[in-house]
Amino acid sequence: MSAGLHVAHESAKAQVQGAVRYVDDIPELQGTLHAAPVMSRVAHGRVRGLDFSAALALPGVRGIVTAQDIPGDPILGAFAHDEPIFASELVQHVGNVMALIVAADVMTARRAARLVKADIEELPAILSTQEALEKNHFVLPPVHVRRGDADTALQAAPHRLNGSFSVGGQEHFYLEGQVAYAQPQEMGQWLIHSSTQHPGEVQHWVAHALKLNLNDVRVETRRMGGGFGGKETQAGHLAVWSALAALKFGAPVKLRLDRDDDFMITGKRHPFDYDYEVGFDETGLLSGLKVSMRVNCGFSADLSGPVADRAIFHLDNAYFLQDVSISSYRCKTHTQSHTAFRGFGGPQGMMVIETIMGDIARHLKRDPLAVRMRNLYDGASELIGVRSELISPTSSNTTKLNEINSALTPINSPNRANKAKRNTTHYGMPVEDNILHALLSKLEHSAQYIRRRDAINTWNSAQTHFKRGISITPVKFGISFTATLFNQAGALVHVYTDGSVQINHGGTEMGQGLHTKIAQIVAHELGIPYELIRATASDTSKIPNASATAASAGTDLNGRAAQFAARSVRDKLAAFVSGLDGCGAGAVSFKDGQVISPSQSRPWQEVVGLAYANRIQLWSDGFYATPKIHYDKKTLSGRPFYYFAYGAACTEVIIDTRAGESRILKVDILHDVGRSINPTIDIGQIEGAFVQGMGWLTTEQLVWNDKGHLSTHAPSTYKIPATGCIPEHFKVDLWPEANREDNIFGSKAVGEPPFMLAISVWEAYRDAISSAGGDTSRLNAPCTAENVLRCLSSFE
Repeated sequence: MSAGLHVAHESAKAQVQGAVRYVDDIPELQGTLHAAPVMSRVAHGRVRGLDFSAALALPGVRGIVTAQDIPGDPILGAFAHDEPIFASELVQHVGNVMALIVAADVMTARRAARLVKADIEELPAILSTQEALEKNHFVLPPVHVRRGDADTALQAAPHRLNGSFSVGGQEHFYLEGQVAYAQPQEMGQWLIHSSTQHPGEVQHWVAHALKLNLNDVRVETRRMGGGFGGKETQAGHLAVWSALAALKFGAPVKLRLDRDDDFMITGKRHPFDYDYEVGFDETGLLSGLKVSMRVNCGFSADLSGPVADRAIFHLDNAYFLQDVSISSYRCKTHTQSHTAFRGFGGPQGMMVIETIMGDIARHLKRDPLAVRMRNLYDGASELIGVRSELISPTSSNTTKLNEINSALTPINSPNRANKAKRNTTHYGMPVEDNILHALLSKLEHSAQYIRRRDAINTWNSAQTHFKRGISITPVKFGISFTATLFNQAGALVHVYTDGSVQINHGGTEMGQGLHTKIAQIVAHELGIPYELIRATASDTSKIPNASATAASAGTDLNGRAAQFAARSVRDKLAAFVSGLDGCGAGAVSFKDGQVISPSQSRPWQEVVGLAYANRIQLWSDGFYATPKIHYDKKTLSGRPFYYFAYGAACTEVIIDTRAGESRILKVDILHDVGRSINPTIDIGQIEGAFVQGMGWLTTEQLVWNDKGHLSTHAPSTYKIPATGCIPEHFKVDLWPEANREDNIFGSKAVGEPPFMLAISVWEAYRDAISSAGGDTSRLNAPCTAENVLRCLSSFE
């Protein structure tokens, strides 16, 4: 039985040996040319002309590609239809691609591209969301979601707070940069090797630009060296550009961006600016909330609409919002077009409510965990044992313990049944599987939160220059594409006469272990060793119309489709064996490489050989569509998610109040992955997601200057976490309960939800700053040394 076991990543050994191929490793066909982008150095301007003469004079240069070389639509095939393939008339950010240089080798192409002289009439650039809002400069119309009467609730609230803050974007920093290799085929057909999370969209974009039918374009992706959302749409740009160059020159063309150009051309995680007003009672229970989110979308829509929508969906995080008003402004600025990134707006939505919870706790001088637990959605069966576990003999701080304990009293009260349930989101979806009461209680106990908070308070009172902070924050993350139509998947399972099995599905492998998990699922379904399974490259000629590998739904969708395909083969074999042995097909089982009937057991390979000799079909397809989900985009209401994934993290930090420098000391995580298909991979995903989220909120700062130029466009100025940033105490435990929905093997998605666990880092920083007498209202993310110092009274 392969599912649920610690199985190594299917290509781990080969990757360590340097034996796997990424797009740039594919042996180049004879005559392959290389392209490089000609980029704008102006954030906003009208293109009056491009002088290619110096570039064309460089030895090895074969020519140029411009908008005049596009046979199809000059606008990219994105849903908003608002982004030109080449910025031939108007540039809208520094790095906007205006044309291509094509040369015999990559370095010549890049050198030549920098020799092109652009005559651009500079226009005023909008670089802030505040200016965009004032000028009604949006990529999409604003969206407003309301429930109840927030204004009346705020007026009646015993306590009120308001605040404003910002959270920055984030560079994807995938190890393998953006790359595509376009190869013309016979009879006007095309093969595109693309490092993409969505081969189907690359196929659509290339066909759209070349004015072809989709069946003329085949896109293949064996693996990516990381994606994180940055290759969901924006890999399509490179595929279109390389295909246009290959069409013009009648030769294969590869386009691979260097790291600096990748920074300058591609979008990032969306930066957000927030304004909020909140009302609450003396226990910290929210009574009214108004939030305005200004989303920095960059110059085009890309995926900003659904990203901003998901931020709205996740603004509640784990908390019931009775009277709430949310406004989301999708601001157009003259920067790169921001795009999908792990969490897809969820982290930005959760940041504001978790910040509010921390502010309420400090205002009331209550423990932040008590305030959070006071506002949780209702739980049901999870409440059994919660109070007894909280009342722990190891918890020494009685006052804090009583605060947290009393936060649950209204939930556990016998009179609770007579009150309205607090279990429906502000977009109308019932929360039916909430385990956070028990999960938070267990983490509080295992991380010794109350004892540590007491010790930190004692330590801080004795320190002058160093202060520590601690925080526990929860996560409730919805799983499914919010666009319902994308929640479908297909797969193929081929059994060969030697008993080996090949699987193909619509998902893509970007290091997250999707192929490994699906191989485990198929092995389990067929009752054969995992080693007999081989996953093959994602390919639009095998699985058509596949959705992006995104929304954390890769295993949920493709795994179930592969299971159905394998089950179809298994059922055919069971029927065949039942005929041989005179029993019902239901009496035939598949286990440990044996096919077992009531009368005898045969090796898997023997049964496959017999079935082939008797002309039994040894392959099948499978298809899956997520049940229960529905969603009205006009009202942003319905059930957009099949289920929620839950988790919580306890983080402890230390700051130097003189320099603003800091360190994360301890991290304890308890995360819900359902019944894990592969615990090794799941724990790796949790660790990686947390560290990536930690980087977003601590060191990864994107800085655009007043001319719209991204100043942090290389590893020298943009700092992702290094190994030395990882705390020595970094503990991850898995919640031991299966998914309550009928998901593949009772598992839950794990790609994105753990990212939001890192919000505990943000709140721990704010706790430390508050302990130092600082003003947390002045803190913007990330918590760089400069931003931390700005909050301290000594920094003026």
